[in-house]
Amino acid sequence: MRHNISRTHVLIILPLLLTILGAAYIYSGDTISSFRFWGPCEDNPQLPLTDAMKDLKVKDCLENGSWRIRDLKMQTGLHYAQPSTHKGRTDVNSVTNWNAPLVWDGTFDPVVTDAIYKKMDPRVAVVVFAVGKYTRFLKGFLESGKKYFLVGFRVTYYIFTDNEQEVPKVELGSGQKISVITVPSAKRWQEVVLGRMKWATITIDKQIRNEADYLFMMDIDSVFYNPVGGESLSQLSAVLHRGYYKNTNRDAFPYERRPLSEAYIPAGEGDYYYTAAVWGGYLEEMYKLVKYCYMKSEEDKKNGIEAVWQEESHLNKYLLYNKPTKVLSPEYLWSDYDAVPADIRVKRISQLVKDYKEVRPNGGH
Repeated sequence: MRHNISRTHVLIILPLLLTILGAAYIYSGDTISSFRFWGPCEDNPQLPLTDAMKDLKVKDCLENGSWRIRDLKMQTGLHYAQPSTHKGRTDVNSVTNWNAPLVWDGTFDPVVTDAIYKKMDPRVAVVVFAVGKYTRFLKGFLESGKKYFLVGFRVTYYIFTDNEQEVPKVELGSGQKISVITVPSAKRWQEVVLGRMKWATITIDKQIRNEADYLFMMDIDSVFYNPVGGESLSQLSAVLHRGYYKNTNRDAFPYERRPLSEAYIPAGEGDYYYTAAVWGGYLEEMYKLVKYCYMKSEEDKKNGIEAVWQEESHLNKYLLYNKPTKVLSPEYLWSDYDAVPADIRVKRISQLVKDYKEVRPNGGH
């Protein structure tokens, strides 16, 4: 038996189905996070809203009002180079096997990406720890950040330190500010690393989530050498470790290989090896990830084990099974110890040369 369904019926039933399902995929041609769920909080003039749907819209906006990457809009009259479908980087891969962007210089136009993401106007938090002698790196980090990091965006640097008096007075740019959080000193550098996850979890929960939409975790012993802009933002962005991004077999990655640890990754598994010196994402996504690293480290502690690379090991375990929506190339965390190869056209952030024995609380051991 055939049923005749008119176009009118479809127009009435389709919005109701979408509301019940809670989402519709909309492709906007940029990132995996642009394959986004349409929810009642978003205006969609093509779909008429019934009274019941309007009620759902109000409820959903109250429950899910946090910042998200939405439509990729920009202002009219913006001049930029015409994009090509055939010309681009051929020396590197610019997409992962789960179809997330792998960002290198030459794979995006900063004029376009900054125009799009500035229009979304996120409040960006940058969490750094400057404990013990690491306060000496604050001035260079903040001054270079003023010049190169998300210029024109709203940025707050959350400085966790055991010596507030050594936080320098740096005049930041428009929309940029500093918030200082006091934390205890540490006897081992490993305690500083693991303590980052604990104190960041607590502070995100109690303070930062009310003040920011997006969060980066960064190492303070770094400086910005070139612009880092809107191209770095996504639901969850991870950075390839400079030491393992070329031809390293996954079984040679420095993953945690001891099954007793919560960070354990068995041989034969793995995508990339990510650094824990720069990572970012939506505030709530980062809270979930930071808390995960903290809780898993605590589980390891109960079992008398410490992951081989502390929170970096737990970060890599998480990102293996919860794929990042954007992968940033080693341009976004290089090292002044290393020569810059040809495929790194722009060194955007880089770790400084230092005497670990002198700056670390336990002499670097």
